[in-house]
Order: sequence, then structure tokens, then C-alpha cells
Amino acid sequence: MSTLTTVSGRSEINTREWRSVARCLDSTLLRPESTGDQVAGLCREAAHYGFATVFVHPGYVPLAASLLQGTGVRAGAPVGFPMGASTTSVKRYEAAELLRLGAQELDMVMNVGALKSRDRQRVELDIRGVVEIAHDAGALLKVILETCLLTLDEKIVACELAVAGGADFVKTSTGLAGGGATAEDVALMRGVVGERCGVKAAGGIRTLADALAMIEAGANRLGTSTAAQIVRELGAPEFPR
Repeated sequence: MSTLTTVSGRSEINTREWRSVARCLDSTLLRPESTGDQVAGLCREAAHYGFATVFVHPGYVPLAASLLQGTGVRAGAPVGFPMGASTTSVKRYEAAELLRLGAQELDMVMNVGALKSRDRQRVELDIRGVVEIAHDAGALLKVILETCLLTLDEKIVACELAVAGGADFVKTSTGLAGGGATAEDVALMRGVVGERCGVKAAGGIRTLADALAMIEAGANRLGTSTAAQIVRELGAPEFPR
């Protein structure tokens, strides 16, 4: 797990101090119409506030990695996004290419259809295959469960399979499947994984109140497209543009 996001580190998140919260935020820009100028601006903003990572589309990884070099903020990108239905070999190739281009964190979408088909071995091997690529490069791997599509039992099984596959985090959502993170799902996921991996909440987290609810429920990383707004609600200075 990330040095910023160990389970014991949850108690170190001072939710009254903006810098502590900033270190838990993945600032994301994954809209299809995103431009290079927007990515560059997001990277400068992330470096200013000290966010954990900037997550961008694969084609923007070289730009983000270049701009973030030396800042302490990592470049990240999704794998198998947004459906999770790619073959494992395709996901592994995509992961390797992203890492070659400079990504240091990867969020892969679980094969939801395989899970709902009760093909647990396929799900675990899919995760493990991408974990191997990430860990060989010293990168973190998070598994997106897409909780809004799962039953309670499926959420539990998905968490267990992610841990068995070696994932560094379980993550709630892409935000593109009709639902996002809920405090109830985050608490469930934390209860299942315990201290074995981190929990990332993503999808619909737009305000400080949203962020604090997820942290209280057990998340130690948050994905949001409004990271700067959240820390400014805690008193962070405006980013000079």
C-alpha cells in the first residue's frame, strides 16, 4: 500500500487541516472532451496543493508524468476503463504501456460480468495478472468494483478476490455506471478488507462534506474531479492561475 494510505494512517488524517486531506485525494480528469491544457492546469494545481495523484486518460499520461516529475504527486491512469470487460492480456498490455509512459498508479476495472457469473477464478486471475505488471514496476494497483452493479454478497466476494489477487486498494466506482460511492459501501469494504489493503471511494464526491463522510466510513483515498474545491473549503489558499 501507499505510504500515504495505510490503514493505520487513517487515524493520521486530520480532517481539520487541509494538507492532510489533500494527501488523500486523487484529482481526476476523465471526461472524453478533456484537453491537454486542462490536464496541464490540473497537474499544476495538484502540485500546488500536494494531492496524492492526478488521474488522466492514457493518452495524457506522458504529459502528466512530465509535469508532475519531482513534485511528489503521482501520475495515474485507468485500465480496462470503464467496462472492465477487456481480456486479461489486453489489460496487462495496457498496464505495461501506461507504466512505460510514466504512470505510477493504476486503477483497473474488475470484470463485473465474470463476478456476476460466479466465475471467481477468472476474476482473481484477471486482477492478479495486472497486479503483477504494476508491482514489477513499483506501482500501486487499485481494483474498481463498480459497487452500484453488485449485490451485498457480490461486494464481499469482490473485496476478497481483490485482496487474494494482491491489489493495493479496493475502489468503489468509476462513476459512469449509474452510481458512485456511498458511505455504506465504503464501510462494508473496509470491514471486509480490514488492514489487508486500502479503500478508495470515488464517484459523486464533490464537496468537503462528501469527502469527510467517506473518510469517516473508512476510506483512505478519495477520487474526485473537485479536489481543489474540497481543500479550499478547509481553508486552502486559491491556486494562482
